[in-house]
Amino acid sequence: MSRQAKIWIALWAVYIIWGSTYLGIELAAETMPGTFAAGARFTIAGLLMLGFIGWRRGRGALRLTRAELASSAVVGLLLPGAHSLLFITESEVPIGLTSLIIASIPLWVLLLRLAARERPDLVSTIGLVVGFGGIALLVRPGGGSGSLGLLLLTVLASFLWAFGSFLSPRLPVPRDAFVATAYEMLAGGLVLLVIGLLVYSPSELDPAGYSARSIFGLVYLIFLGSIVGYSAYVWLLANAPIGQVSTYAYVNPVIAIALGAIVLDESITVRIVAGAVLILFAVAIVIRRESARKAPLAVPPQDARAVPVRPCETTGRSS
Repeated sequence: MSRQAKIWIALWAVYIIWGSTYLGIELAAETMPGTFAAGARFTIAGLLMLGFIGWRRGRGALRLTRAELASSAVVGLLLPGAHSLLFITESEVPIGLTSLIIASIPLWVLLLRLAARERPDLVSTIGLVVGFGGIALLVRPGGGSGSLGLLLLTVLASFLWAFGSFLSPRLPVPRDAFVATAYEMLAGGLVLLVIGLLVYSPSELDPAGYSARSIFGLVYLIFLGSIVGYSAYVWLLANAPIGQVSTYAYVNPVIAIALGAIVLDESITVRIVAGAVLILFAVAIVIRRESARKAPLAVPPQDARAVPVRPCETTGRSS
């Protein structure tokens, strides 16, 4: 199989798997307590990824300095913590709408860069304004797509995820993306598990009350969403142009909207279409402009397991 064919297979894996994780969250949260389910997802995924890394590379690959451990914990609290909010909001907010709000992560990152007195160019700034106009359209009151409180909580999730992505390259996290992500998922997952055990009653935590759909959703999120999807993403960063890899940011919402309509019978309103056009257009502008200003992240083809590459902060990352 040619290298280009492998790139497209991995790219479509990221498109479909990450686009479908919104459906996985919806299914898992149907009968499982949201914070507990999110904690279980990231704890198990983090442990499995650390076990795999240790098995393939030896225990030495898992050693961290105190600074790296602390940084991984901070980023882990922000990233899985942000994702855990979706287990709560998707009880009312359609997954297509959720995916569009989460797609605004690159816009939040750009806003954080402005706050840090970094200066993106004029075109990127215009894209930022257009994108936030799309968000305002989606979360305006009276739209019939979930309560305003849950919509704003979804916006908060996108901001927290962007903040974690913004901080990650500025903190002494492990240089190897797999190791860093494994520790971040484990740290965030353990905290969420503890919170879940404290706030939910024993009857809510009883596995006997979990439906087969919810269990399937959680298993899908652990193995495909967190492990297979992220592995494909990191491999792409090491083998494909960043501009091509970054297209997942505006393909994932299309997959999520389609699955919401097909599986959950969610309606696609004029407001969602208009918001989607504004947000995805803005994200495309920001990613293209910001990627062009950065040094290429792709490296010569080699064993991706040994490439100490970090995801581009402009595109964020998902799992």
